[in-house]
Amino acid sequence: MNDDILRRLDRLESRNQILELIAKYCKACDDRDVPLLRSIFTEDATVRSQDGMMDGKGLNAVMEVYRKRFEVLAISVHWTHDNIITFDETDPDRATGECFCHAEAHRNGQTLVGSLRYDDEYRRTDEVWQFSSRTLKFLYYVPVQEYPEALGSKKRMRAYGDQRAADYPETFDCYNDWARHYEGA
Repeated sequence: MNDDILRRLDRLESRNQILELIAKYCKACDDRDVPLLRSIFTEDATVRSQDGMMDGKGLNAVMEVYRKRFEVLAISVHWTHDNIITFDETDPDRATGECFCHAEAHRNGQTLVGSLRYDDEYRRTDEVWQFSSRTLKFLYYVPVQEYPEALGSKKRMRAYGDQRAADYPETFDCYNDWARHYEGA
């Protein structure tokens, strides 16, 4: 086999392994499977949320972030939908991705629904793909009874006892400037 075919085959296998990694994350969080959760992050991993509520650097700090989350979450369920995975052209053991998700959770006595994205960095070590970085961003995270009204509001972050601006899409240039692409069309 030539090098191009081997590279393409490695990318196909790697893509499948990364998709399984993402599924393992959901399973680990929803089942509170701490050993599984620990196994899917690199030793120097970072986990953060765009709103600053989560911030861990290094595996032990990452695990502490999840310990604190598990203390306030009674039950959760995560669904991933679509994933964009981009492989590093200069390093076959590195990739980045964007993962589109929904979640339901019971947190501090409230049932919440959320739509979120993860900006990911993946690294293959000893033939195993792991997260080297995950950044969580929310489109909304609201008590279920507020869902019908929340989507019409810019303050769609309501899981912390107040109302805050959502992480996206209003922060994206493309969201704010889409109309200019139609000018003169």
